[in-house]
Amino acid sequence: MTSATSTPGRALVVGATGIAGQTVSKQLVAAGWDVYGLSRRAEFTVPGVTPVLADLLDPASLAAALEGTRPEIVIFTAWMKRDSETENIEVNSATIRNLLKALEPEKSVRHVALMTGLKHYLGPFDNYATGVMAETPFHEDEPRLTAPNFYYAQEDVLFESAERNGFTWSVHRAHTVFGYAVANAMNMVLTLSVYANICKELGQPFIFPGSETQWNGVTDVTDAELLGEQLIWASTSPEGENEAFNIANGDTFRWRWLWPQIAEFFEVEWEGFNGTPRPLDARMQGMDEVWATIAERNNLAESDVTRLASWWHTDSDLGRNIECFTDMNKSRNAGFANFRTTTTSFFDKVDRYREANILPR
Repeated sequence: MTSATSTPGRALVVGATGIAGQTVSKQLVAAGWDVYGLSRRAEFTVPGVTPVLADLLDPASLAAALEGTRPEIVIFTAWMKRDSETENIEVNSATIRNLLKALEPEKSVRHVALMTGLKHYLGPFDNYATGVMAETPFHEDEPRLTAPNFYYAQEDVLFESAERNGFTWSVHRAHTVFGYAVANAMNMVLTLSVYANICKELGQPFIFPGSETQWNGVTDVTDAELLGEQLIWASTSPEGENEAFNIANGDTFRWRWLWPQIAEFFEVEWEGFNGTPRPLDARMQGMDEVWATIAERNNLAESDVTRLASWWHTDSDLGRNIECFTDMNKSRNAGFANFRTTTTSFFDKVDRYREANILPR
């Protein structure tokens, strides 16, 4: 891991039970930080993290919950999905605004790292990948799209607060995150693993659900541990101050290359793109009982498939009709040279889910 330039102190992770939040919390604890983890629920608390239970949309209770925490660095990984981008902007700009306002009185914050994603380049969910797109690989200096986007709204709140309160900031644009988390809205590794196990149970082929472009085109992903390392690096290194960074593993691949490897790992037959997308969200309807049967037979920790698989999000990523991968040179040139190998990342996460008795062995 790239070494930090500051002595560990107090850190606040917002969204501490999420796929990125759990990971960066563990890394901060391991590095000796005094870590507070803010979330709306107490489950999946990371050992060594002091839980802060609060609602980001309730300013008064949020301020009360954060009083006395006095974090030096804040890592913001939380987001909320609504039915329209107008609502997404309203709620997600409110969450970071309320958080930063609640921390203002104690004036302890030195740096805030905001996790966003490639919708910065692709547009929001309700105008996704339909506007003017940057050339791949995506570079951080590309101008914003004209469509409203809650990432832009969050950035603007962050920039204004940083200027007013005198702290530095960083923005981290992750692609699809491969990580370890349960009850998470965006979790492709666990989604595909659950799907593969259902296919095996039913004796059905492991069918690629997405577009021809995603099957044949070049893409990349982001390992959650790598994301955490960059978040901490930017929060503790002068080179990370007041900059936006892409964060992806550093390698590229094609799904037509990776899909057969996943199928072989789970011991299922596979089918690639055959002329039209075959989305999971529709095909997995009614599979709750199938997963419940798998969970009961294997004595798994979670029998509710809706807490494991995010069909809609995997469909969204794999159904795009544009090439999608990022440039990592800005980050490397600034001193963050860490990387991951995508195949190792995927199967490492599967092994962790098996060890935790979430997936059958």
